[in-house]
Amino acid sequence: MPPARDYLTLVSGLPRSGTSLLMQMLAAGGMPVLTDSEREADADNPRGYFELEKVKQLKEETGWLAEARGQAVKVIYRLLYDLPDGYPYRVIFLRRDLNEVLRSQRAMLERMGTPADPKDDPQLAEMFARDLARLDAWLAARPHFRMLNVQHRSVVERPWEEARRVAEFLDGGLDQEAMTRAVDPQLYRQRKDR
Repeated sequence: MPPARDYLTLVSGLPRSGTSLLMQMLAAGGMPVLTDSEREADADNPRGYFELEKVKQLKEETGWLAEARGQAVKVIYRLLYDLPDGYPYRVIFLRRDLNEVLRSQRAMLERMGTPADPKDDPQLAEMFARDLARLDAWLAARPHFRMLNVQHRSVVERPWEEARRVAEFLDGGLDQEAMTRAVDPQLYRQRKDR
């Protein structure tokens, strides 16, 4: 029997940091995930985005959170500030090399027909680094948040080890073999070392 998980599991990180991959792993492992499938799979995320549109309205509407206990939902890092007190949260936070994040964003924007200028990367990297430092301090000051940092590269290169860490953080009861099989190294396309 799976654990009760009387908390909300949040998968978060910068855009293009691997949050969809982590959601795929959780779903494969048997954890219920909240998604509405409104954003369809595409060349950038061929297995889907695993997003829930109402997350974008957290400032206005949070009633749905009461029914979200025991499930995983993807919440982009900037929206974590909009989560109300009164709920216990477990945050699985994806960390990815900022150069890889920016390369992945650029590739996605190019496919969408709105190319970004690589000359902007240093400023964007600095902004992301500041944002993450601020968020880390904010989360550390809130006892109702527990956080597990997960490195994107480690998920791809050592999926079994990271599946075990995530399962332990979520009180067990997940199929770690299935979580491991959900990782496709071929989709790690914007590697720093390429």
